[in-house]
Amino acid sequence: MAKKSSKSSKAKAPAKAPSKADPLFPSKPRSFGVGGDVRPSGRDLSRFVRWPKYVRIQRQRAVLYQRLKVPPSINQFTKAIGKNEAASVFTLLNKYRPETPAQKKQRLKETAAGKAKAAGVPHQLKFGLKHVTTLVEEKKASLVLIACDVNPIELVLWLPALCRKMEVPFLIVKDKARLGTLVHQKTSAVVALTGVNKEDEKQLQIFRDLGIEKFNDNTDLMRKWGGGIMGLKTQAKLDKRAKALAVEEAKKQASLKR
Repeated sequence: MAKKSSKSSKAKAPAKAPSKADPLFPSKPRSFGVGGDVRPSGRDLSRFVRWPKYVRIQRQRAVLYQRLKVPPSINQFTKAIGKNEAASVFTLLNKYRPETPAQKKQRLKETAAGKAKAAGVPHQLKFGLKHVTTLVEEKKASLVLIACDVNPIELVLWLPALCRKMEVPFLIVKDKARLGTLVHQKTSAVVALTGVNKEDEKQLQIFRDLGIEKFNDNTDLMRKWGGGIMGLKTQAKLDKRAKALAVEEAKKQASLKR
């Protein structure tokens, strides 16, 4: 009897009321069909991504430059100087970055107050397409740097020819954002150096000789066409066609020998 009373004394737990579905986050059963399964790890699925229009245009332009025959005047912009050479050039140019408005204001204040001697403007990098063009035409530019990724390319397409005509050394470098950093801008198509301090004259001369050797006097660069590289499918078709023609030619030769 005691056991029965102990069992009956235990109250039964009340059943939980069914929870209402959240209207903001409705539950959806996972579908393991085509397109609904868990994506496999380590697989490149970028081809399924709908990229922005500007990305697609960039890639299509790059493919066109590979497929079509590119004239030498455009193809020369694909022959930028190497990484180590560019690092040395930018190390030198970094010393001659132009003043910011705040630095110029401070310098003029000190000059007016007599704290600093009134001296000429120190050597600085010159930028701006029209300004650099004038410096090249007047043969005041010692070294010109042109970005390889200017868009549209027609903006600087004529500048290498002008530098060659005026015998001003120039270098084609990567990229316009890197040149823009030197002159406190977002991007810069062209940068020119008119002069350097005495301690940097030897280094400047080395870069001038490099520009003359690689770009100014490089006849192969001025005549060599670019592009003409077909895709993998087209290359496979052409190889197959060439093999078939070689087999036919071998058969003809064999028949003639008989």
